Formats: sequence, C-alpha cells, structure tokens
Amino acid sequence: MEPFTSGLISPEEALQLIQRPLTPIRDKLSLALNDATGRITAGPVISPIAVPGFDNSAMDGYAVRLSDLRSPGTPLAVAGKALAGKAFTGEWPQGSVIRIMTGAPVPPGTDAVVMQEQTDTREDGIVITADVAAGQNIRRAGEDIRAGQPVLDAGVRLGVSSLPLLASLGIAEISVLRRLRVAIFSTGDELVPVGESLQEGQIYDTNRFAIRLMLEKMGCEVVDLGIVADDPQLLRQVFEEADRQADVVISTGGVSVGEADYTRDMLEALGSVTFWKLAMKPGKPFAFGRLSESWFCGLPGNPVSAVVTFCQLVQPMLNTLMGLNHKEASALLQATAGSFIRKTPGRMDFQRGYYSADAEGRLQVVPAGHQGSHVFSSFIKANCFIVLERERNDVQQGETVRIEPFNYLLDD
Repeated sequence: MEPFTSGLISPEEALQLIQRPLTPIRDKLSLALNDATGRITAGPVISPIAVPGFDNSAMDGYAVRLSDLRSPGTPLAVAGKALAGKAFTGEWPQGSVIRIMTGAPVPPGTDAVVMQEQTDTREDGIVITADVAAGQNIRRAGEDIRAGQPVLDAGVRLGVSSLPLLASLGIAEISVLRRLRVAIFSTGDELVPVGESLQEGQIYDTNRFAIRLMLEKMGCEVVDLGIVADDPQLLRQVFEEADRQADVVISTGGVSVGEADYTRDMLEALGSVTFWKLAMKPGKPFAFGRLSESWFCGLPGNPVSAVVTFCQLVQPMLNTLMGLNHKEASALLQATAGSFIRKTPGRMDFQRGYYSADAEGRLQVVPAGHQGSHVFSSFIKANCFIVLERERNDVQQGETVRIEPFNYLLDD
C-alpha cells in the first residue's frame, strides 16, 4: 500500500462509524394524503376496511348455482342483471342465471361466475360450454386486504405505489415524520454564486447547488447559508447558526490540508471529529463529527468528490436519520470492462461509467469520459459508478468489475 494512503480508513469502515451513533428523528405530524408525497410513515398503517369489501365478480359473465347445472346443454334463463355499483336484488328462480358484470356484487347463493366467452346465447337463455368449478371467478371479501391488517410499515417513503393504496382504503390523513432539517454552506474565497460574473481566479459554487438538489430530492428541509469566506470568525458564526437550526450540517470545501482550510479546525473547536480522511477516490478529504445539536459532514471542495461522497456516505446517513426502514441503496452488479480502466492501488475508486446490456443480458461497462475530480460533465455521460477495490490495479478490457447503477439522486 502506498505510504500516503496507509493511515486512511475505508469507505465501508467510515459508513459503519457514521451509522453507529445515529438515532432517527421521532417528531411526527398528520398530513392529508394529497400532501404526503415523499414523506415517511411515522408508524404502521392499519387498514380500516376489507378489500374487496364484498364478494364480487372477476369477469363479465353469469352468476350460477351448481345445483342448476345438472343437465349439460340445457338452456338457462337469464333472471336479471348485477352491475358494478348496483347489486341484483330480485327473485332468482331455480334453473336460471344472473347476468353479472366485473366488480358487481355476486347475488346470495352464487357458487361460481362463468365468463361470457364460455357460453352460447339462445332465444330461451344461455348454454354453458365449459366445466364449472365452485368459486371460480369470484373475488372474496378481504381476499386482498383484511380489516385490521397492517398495509404499510413504519419508515416507508410514500409515493405512487403506497398513496393510491391508502386512498383505496378511505384513509384521508396519514401520520408522518417531520422533514429532516439540513443546513448547507460552501467555504472558499474563490467561490461565486451562480448568476454572478466571474472575476480572475473565481469559480461558480457548483457543490452547494448540487447538494441542495439532492437534498430536495430526498425530501429534506434545506437551510441554505450560502458561501462563507475563508475567515475563521465568519466560519464560526455560520457553524453556530447552522447547529442551532438543523439536524445535520453539511459544508463543502475546507477539509483538506491547505493553509486556508479552516473547517476541520472549527469542527474540532465546536464539537468532535470522528474521522476526516478516507481511502476513497474521489473523496479523500471527508470529515464526519458531532456539533452541539447536530451531526456534521464536511465534503471535499472538488465537485465530483462532493457528489460521490454524498451518494456513498451522506445519503445512507440521512436515510437513517429521517427514519427510512428501506435505505434505497443500489445493488452492486457484475459487468465486463469494455475498455481499459486506469486504477492506482491504495484507495477504493468510484469511477463514473456507462453500462449497457447485450442481447443475452450480459452487462458491459466503460468509463464515462475524463475521471478527474473537477470534471463534473462525466456525470452527464454516466449511469453508474464503477467500483474498483482498494488494492486493485489497472483493469484490462474483458475483466470483470463491479458497478453500482445510479439511484434516483443522479438519475435524471
């Protein structure tokens, strides 16, 4: 292992150190279903009703009693009709059937529903042309969901699969956890907000812009404290303000070893530092610790490094704090390298890549452009991280590598 990487902790160890002391938020509130998209359930959700609420037909066809089917080929008179939302309520004579539509309540005494395609229509009724089994084509009350049955666990993010389910149960309001409050700011005299003119030696504040977008996608409440100059007094004021307002404080820049990198020193003065160097590329300078009232993550100043460390370390941390029981992690897949991939041993490498599948479903991946930590355009060309082990060397075309498809934060 290279000497300058020998004292660095792995991303896996860093994630364990981050997750170990975390406690999810507990504050909750009740929201109307229409306002609950993206929120996290505060507790299990119990169905107040059975679904279906009554026995109903799964087909357009005829409700029959098995006792009326003793003479195959004999026409059966149609005694009435059952429609969705309008049950059959008349007399049902022996030797007859009831015309029934999909979703209609089955008349009392029904043993089965015969689909209309298995009947012939005659002037004096219908003739059933197939065998009939008891219970066929009948949806039983409570077959999908029983009254009193849990339908969602605590810690579920509400969306297009869960909210319509709750609506179908007549649930108008849902108890959810409050949003996680995250304060963000960037450090550096060279940074300029997007929209202002650049002077010599200045760059746009890409990091804070990107981090804010990802936090908003996650459903966090963002407290944006802007750009902080390389001034210890100003930095301390912003740290203290962020700590008062938020559950988590995220800064970008100022955690490396430069002469004007004050963030690390300030964190040590106001709280405690768990670690601040990773065996990770991009993303070696990454600080994690605790302030008086909040957790702190110090992201690198390079834009690619900031986004990679956010995806690999900060997103899992925030998922835990916001109470998610499903951590929204992407699975690692096996793929074949479609080209040469440069890799130096010493740090786990998260290169931006583009993967695709051939006709047989086999995955192939190639690097997505230049891999420098300042080249943000590589994300536009990529759809995954190529995850290369810490001690791995250069990858030759045809070798097997692991890939991590981008999750929803980077999937436009």
